Amino acid sequence: MIEKDYEVFIDLILKYNKVHNITGAKDKAAVVDNIEDSIYPIKFLPIKDIKTAIDIGAGAGFPGLILAIELPNIHFTLFEPIAKKSSFLHLIKTTLGLKNVTVSTKRVEQAKAFEVDLITSRAVTNTDMLINLCKEYITPKTMLLFYKGERVDEEVTNLKNYKIHKKDKRNYLLIKDIITC
Repeated sequence: MIEKDYEVFIDLILKYNKVHNITGAKDKAAVVDNIEDSIYPIKFLPIKDIKTAIDIGAGAGFPGLILAIELPNIHFTLFEPIAKKSSFLHLIKTTLGLKNVTVSTKRVEQAKAFEVDLITSRAVTNTDMLINLCKEYITPKTMLLFYKGERVDEEVTNLKNYKIHKKDKRNYLLIKDIITC
């Protein structure tokens, strides 16, 4: 599974993390687990319908940066307001030559909104708050993909058009047509 780009990513994240503590993944196996977690939704996402995406709270690049590596035809804007994490994302973007990535050192709600096909987020906040944070980016065709834990069922009571894909302890919450909810 680990190709050259991921080897570079793993080496840099482990090196950078020792000084800057940007992720809880402290060894290669943990980073690989995070990569696999990030790309799992490719199995069920309608990729052909996605041209633009944003990742809220991109952190060390899970899932947005990893999805950008896997899906080079989709442009990803990674929102990460913490400078040391944003700097790491810039480092990876430059090192790997990712032309489909823009890194923004802002909170998503502070940036000028634009139309997107996909919004992703992992380990940022609850679903209602995430939807509220990114509401200016949502159109009738926008899909939301939130990487959630075991308590996802408590967060979907107000939603209508969603599906939860489960893998181990991870719940991938895919929401469509949020405007009508």
